[in-house]
Amino acid sequence: MTTMSKAPVRSYDRTWEEIEAMLAQAVEKMNQWKEWYEACKDQDDKEGMKEAARNHKALQGVVKTLKWTLGEEGISDPLN
Repeated sequence: MTTMSKAPVRSYDRTWEEIEAMLAQAVEKMNQWKEWYEACKDQDDKEGMKEAARNHKALQGVVKTLKWTLGEEGISDPLN
């Protein structure tokens, strides 16, 4: 038995303002994870440092993708 994959359903109704707001939120959260990493580092909390680094790195990808979506100069390919 095989399952057929469906194409995702997309509305394409996000406004540029919504994308800009999401970018601002992503940058803020990314910076918070950076601060959390530094706090964990000061406390020698290795697990906390790993979690913070992982989340910070993930948000860097989100930020780059949103900047690419907005056509920001210097972001030619969010996958590189």
